[in-house]
This record gives sequence, structure tokens and C-alpha cells, in this order.
Amino acid sequence: MRQILLIDREFGAGGSTIGAKLAERLNWKLFDDALTQEIARLARIPVEVCRRHEERADPWLKKLVNVVWRGTFDRSLPSPDLAILDTDRLVRLINQVLVDAVEDKPCVIVGRGAPYFLRDRPDTFAVFLYASREMRFRRVLKRVSGDQHQAIELVDTMDEDRKKFVKHYFGHEWPNRQFFDLMVNTEIGDDTAVECILQMMAAVNRTEAGPA
Repeated sequence: MRQILLIDREFGAGGSTIGAKLAERLNWKLFDDALTQEIARLARIPVEVCRRHEERADPWLKKLVNVVWRGTFDRSLPSPDLAILDTDRLVRLINQVLVDAVEDKPCVIVGRGAPYFLRDRPDTFAVFLYASREMRFRRVLKRVSGDQHQAIELVDTMDEDRKKFVKHYFGHEWPNRQFFDLMVNTEIGDDTAVECILQMMAAVNRTEAGPA
């Protein structure tokens, strides 16, 4: 039985909105910004410890932080202490938070590389959402209060960071079709996309359950 719904997406394709709608329809727990909150909480280091470490430059870490933190529009989230956090540790924290989250299934998980971290679980249904650049730009523009420069920068850079992240840590191109049960163009509309995902997941569950 697929009781863990994973949503990966191009930036601006509506992953958070559609994920929330799916969780509401299914009456399942939603993990989206809450995951970032928990990763941030675990990544924080006491000031005393920070002072004992040398600050070190790590361009790849900055890109990884972009993947995790810039993917949310909650500007109140604490960011990690980059001076003493390395990329491998941050990846371990993401994995830990995701593994803990799926213990609370049935649930919907949005982003955070979940289809790749959880690829060996048989109880997941993974969906990839995409849309045209123009549609993604319009959606992001609303989220950033009409700041066109910021909207363009986010649309044009976030997915590149995700591609590099998946390639570096999993050795796969992003998105890789083999990790997804369904890929949906969200230009059909959020509600239609939700219906499409629910119907396909229900069909897979029926097929795997076999004859009644």
C-alpha cells in the first residue's frame, strides 16, 4: 500500500500548493516547510562551539543551502551556521529528517530530494511536477510581491542547484524518470493535477492489492 506521497517539482510549478491540497483531500499529514524547520533546528550549533571553529568557504554548501532554504518562502526560518557546517553533514540531516517523517505515515512530503533519499522504500508514490518557464515565473512573481528581478533569479537558478545536488549525491540526472510513478504538467491547473495524482495513486494501490 502506497501511503507516502512524495512531491518533487520544478521551482514555481506549484509543489507546495498542490501538496497541501493533496494532504487535505487524503487527510494525511503534510511535511513541507515543517521539514525545513526541523533541518534548521538540527543544523544550529551553539555559539560557544561556533567560536572554536575556523570559518571556511564552501561554495557547494551555499548551493545546497539554496536548495533547502530558498525553496521555502518562510523568511523567518533560521539558517545554519555555515562556518561549522559541511555539505555531507547537512545531507545527513536531511536524510534523518525525512526518515523520521515517514514514520508518521500516511503523509505527503514536498521537495527536499525525498524521491532520491527514500528511493528504496516500496510504500512511496513519487510525483514530479513541471510547467513552462512563463507559468512558473508568473506563479513565483506572486509569491515575491511582484519583484520581477527576484522571480527571474529564483526560476533560473533554483532548478540548476537541484540538478547539481542530485547529480553530486546520487549520481543521477534531475529529474530522473525512473524515480517517479507519475509526471504532471501543472498547466492543466492545480485542482486537475490533484485529481490526476489521486486517481493514479489509487489505481496503483488497487493493482498492487490484487483481486478482492
